[in-house]
Amino acid sequence: MTLLSFGVSLYDDSGPLYTTLYCVSDNISLCRLILEREGPRSLFRGLGPNLVGVAPSRAIYFAAYSSAKEKLNGVLEPDSTQVHMVSAGLAGFTAITATNPIWLIKTRLQLETRTRGQRRMNAFDCVRRVYQMDGLRGFYRGMSASYAGISETVIHFVIYESIKRKLVESKAHASMDEEEESVKDASDFVGMMLAAATSKTCATSIAYPHEVIRTRLREEGSKYRSFFQTLLTVPKEEGYRALYRGLTTHLVRQIPNTAIMMCTYEVVVYMLGR
Repeated sequence: MTLLSFGVSLYDDSGPLYTTLYCVSDNISLCRLILEREGPRSLFRGLGPNLVGVAPSRAIYFAAYSSAKEKLNGVLEPDSTQVHMVSAGLAGFTAITATNPIWLIKTRLQLETRTRGQRRMNAFDCVRRVYQMDGLRGFYRGMSASYAGISETVIHFVIYESIKRKLVESKAHASMDEEEESVKDASDFVGMMLAAATSKTCATSIAYPHEVIRTRLREEGSKYRSFFQTLLTVPKEEGYRALYRGLTTHLVRQIPNTAIMMCTYEVVVYMLGR
């Protein structure tokens, strides 16, 4: 799904943007073309860095979010919108800064094209190539767009915490037994999954353009040099709809992922707090 999302978001109506891209604009055609030219294994390009990056990225993010939220609750109004916004922003900034090189390598591997029989570039080859061409700064390409994407994280958590609070209040009104209120059941976590899915859909739909811009910036040899230059160039050359290319595929991947992740986070927090 990530590979298809990248491919579609990088498509230009006048043809492929770069030599590494295919001239297709929908998921089915792109998938068929990749299978024909590169084989089924190519659909899993970048899986290694993705697996390596997910655990530390999520760990850093939730640790920073919980820590910031705990401290801010003592300064601002507890569990207020301001607390959730600042906590989510700080957590996003910390996680992005720490893990951007991993995601750049993943993106480069996914955008690499080859014909059947050609040697596949691995993560170590990619690291060496990035360093040779751009030095250490090369590993942080696209980070400005990732910082812009913190807005998505902030929107997501503000909506999620608001829905979660409504669910808790609804359950409290439905039951006058204080002992029952402190015990969560399966329906509570299902509700949190739905809250996470709803909030992620809203946040992604609003802030998605940063994903397209970040992918363009990370493409090797691209004409895109900075966040604002890319933000102005893409709509000018391809129209404003280009900023939302690949959104459907991105939502199909992100919504269940976020729902499961947030539910797991809530379960862990609940179990540790018992």
